[in-house]
Amino acid sequence: MALIVKKFGGSSVATPEKIMAVARRVLQEKNPDDKIVVVVSAMGDTTDDLVSLAEAITDKTYGREMDMLLATGEQVSIALLAMAFAKLGHPAVSMTGFQAGITTNETFNKAKITGITPDRVWQELNAGKIVVVAGFQGLTKTGDITTLGRGGSDTTAVAVAAGLKADHCEIYTDVDGIYSSDPRVVPTARRMKEITYNEMLEMARLGAGVMHPRSVELGKHYGMPIHVRSTFTRETGTFIREEYTMEEKEFVIRGVTHDTNVAKIAVLGVPDRPGIAYKIFSTLAEANIDVDMIVQSVRAMDKHIIDMVFTISQGDVPQARSILEKLNEEMDFSGLTIEEKVAKVSVVGAGMLGNPGIAAATFGALADAGINIEVISTSEISISCLIESDKAKEAVNAIHNRFFPA
Repeated sequence: MALIVKKFGGSSVATPEKIMAVARRVLQEKNPDDKIVVVVSAMGDTTDDLVSLAEAITDKTYGREMDMLLATGEQVSIALLAMAFAKLGHPAVSMTGFQAGITTNETFNKAKITGITPDRVWQELNAGKIVVVAGFQGLTKTGDITTLGRGGSDTTAVAVAAGLKADHCEIYTDVDGIYSSDPRVVPTARRMKEITYNEMLEMARLGAGVMHPRSVELGKHYGMPIHVRSTFTRETGTFIREEYTMEEKEFVIRGVTHDTNVAKIAVLGVPDRPGIAYKIFSTLAEANIDVDMIVQSVRAMDKHIIDMVFTISQGDVPQARSILEKLNEEMDFSGLTIEEKVAKVSVVGAGMLGNPGIAAATFGALADAGINIEVISTSEISISCLIESDKAKEAVNAIHNRFFPA
């Protein structure tokens, strides 16, 4: 007997026919005594359609009401999938995120899970039912519905698996595992049999869209093995876990990622005194704006004046602009520029530690391709470069070919 959580994304449940196919697959793979929880996203482009409906009403952001609206997408999917199981002869019950016991903080549109109490899920599993849970959503302690941000269904699945102490969590996607780069951009990308939590977390954070970063964080925290595999084949995909269990360490670099959802902000002519950086970045943090690739430079002609450059997500630009313009009233910057036609390309690999020359090879690949680097950021297992957005595809291929020659 096994307890397994299976997550299917929007493309896997985009039509009634695909929903029936998912139900058949789950039942075909289920052993008689297995306990199964299925987490699903909204059907196809439903979430985008709901956002468009909201935009047809107003151009203002209403966090609570937007979450109330967006959460309905998953409710359609779970109800239809539970009906599909019933039609195929197996009892099933659908549950919203909050019915499944998922609680979150009060950050609407990108809430974080604060706890899970899956008592109702256990009750239905012990009654012999397959439980179908809505991904992407939870409930605050004051009873408001929240959503977890794009890709939040992955986070739901891993959280439910951790809360139930499942044997493992399976993430079904339209690709058959984790690749060394996006195979739609890099034709020579290689599928990995396994990858560590830290490497996957860094790849997800830096733009690999196949997994949500917070889902990997939860997997690492609870030691929950995650199996990323294809909805459309029965082949083994990629396992995400703490350490390698087989010999797959021949590549120093594990992946090359890119992220075009990036904006570069330059705060120019800032007084160089204690507390200035804290004031700027703490104010952005209070608004739940994530900041990356921070560079501070002292002006050669005036050592009492500094410039700060950093990156944020493009979706946070309007709010960040408003915050910085307000701060400028008390700090008196000499200038504020925001550029959205940029992209971040990164190399990731735990093997970088103790292997000199990785940075030089990365920069060399970009130089040979005639691509200029605007900002550089590093961590123990990654190097990121900010470049012009129209050069992203060329840059990723150039770097990938340098580290993964055909």
